[in-house]
Amino acid sequence: MQALTFSLPKPMSRPAIGPARKLKTSAILGFDVVNAKLAETVYWIADRAQSRTPTQIAFLNAHCANVARKDWRYRDTLNTVDALLPDGSGVALAAKLDGQPLGDNLNGTDLFAPLCRCLAFRKIPVFFLGGRKGVAAAAAENASTAFPNLKIAGHRHGYFSPREEDAVIEEINASGARVVFVAFGVPDQETWLARVRHRLHAPVVLGVGGLLDFVSGRIPRAPEWMRRTGIEWLYRLKCEPQRMWRRYLVGNTAFLAHAATYALNRRRRPALRRVDRMLARGLDILAAGAGLAFLAPVLVPLALAIRLESRGPALFRQIRIGENGQPFEMVKFRSMKVGGPSNAALAASANDRNDGVTFKLKQDPRITRIGAFIRKYSLDELPQLWNVLKGDMSLVGPRPALPSEVERYSRVERRRLRGKPGITCLWQISGRADLPFDRQVVLDVAYLKSRSIWLDLAILLRTPLAVITARGAY
Repeated sequence: MQALTFSLPKPMSRPAIGPARKLKTSAILGFDVVNAKLAETVYWIADRAQSRTPTQIAFLNAHCANVARKDWRYRDTLNTVDALLPDGSGVALAAKLDGQPLGDNLNGTDLFAPLCRCLAFRKIPVFFLGGRKGVAAAAAENASTAFPNLKIAGHRHGYFSPREEDAVIEEINASGARVVFVAFGVPDQETWLARVRHRLHAPVVLGVGGLLDFVSGRIPRAPEWMRRTGIEWLYRLKCEPQRMWRRYLVGNTAFLAHAATYALNRRRRPALRRVDRMLARGLDILAAGAGLAFLAPVLVPLALAIRLESRGPALFRQIRIGENGQPFEMVKFRSMKVGGPSNAALAASANDRNDGVTFKLKQDPRITRIGAFIRKYSLDELPQLWNVLKGDMSLVGPRPALPSEVERYSRVERRRLRGKPGITCLWQISGRADLPFDRQVVLDVAYLKSRSIWLDLAILLRTPLAVITARGAY
């Protein structure tokens, strides 16, 4: 058995950090990657273990990024871990190409020694799980030699059947370990931990890939100069050419192409978005102006019919909440009698939308005969073309909400306010008021996330059919 050798760093000064504080992150390749120094990360992990704060830690390197592009379960896991640590020169290069700040290279092998020393000082027990038979045992023995005060709670190889999973989890829990190093390889270790995390008593779990092979001495590490210059992968390729050639030669080429393309698209995206929004505003002005002029022969008779049927103005003005929570005055044709009972009074006895936020009645006693007709075919919304011309609204966007509704919004529902409200929207062409409010929110948020002038045109082209069929109109 080869003795464990580490180039131990000098004693680290403790940063001002605790278990409740989060590590800073940078957006790299669509992931929130930790942007911190080695010492800060080590103490953060130890603090989480000592305070028994549930924590899952994963690493992101070029190979991980390649796998995540093809495996959505693994990608989702990386997006939900408590800390995603940058591993290797590939991630550093991707950050540089994208102009994102990045701290130390926090690969598992460099992190292991200072972390074990910190855990040993605090008497926090660890468990090694994974690798071939004998690898975890050898890693535990070598770690004990290098860090005499480190409490090894247990170790086990990673070759067990699904039937043995319960026994493995029970063994880890019975050991009293607070930190578990899991070395199944990518993506198995992350998806396994995500699946069984709630059953493990250990607060801190790390998916460490081939770390135990290095710690056990089964695979030697590259010389320090190769690690410093970021070409450790060449040494790995030399040691295991048959197993590693595809990962490094093909995989690294694919990763570099993806990183460069991603960075280029990220830099172009703001400019493209500005152009797209300018085109959308131009479409709003052109269509709203033309619509008001073209529909004038319809708007005037409708206004007269509303005035003749019941007393009150033809137009109804109401404060609604627009983009970023800004109030504005919305206009529409009046469809109700003046002086009828309020929404609050009617809601006390009936509400056909029982979502706790919005109020709708299929048979609202306040609606006039003309009002029922213009609501059915959305003619009451036509004056909002004036709001579009003013810039308060857009042709397409989430429907504007009442201030009383916004007050009851959850944090997720407030995402509807991230764009201009519109006359029509995704849920207006998908069932209108028949859709429950939570479904409307999902469609509104999805629209705002992927909106473009092409999506706006697609929604506008489908709107006339939704109006004619009058599904969910009341």
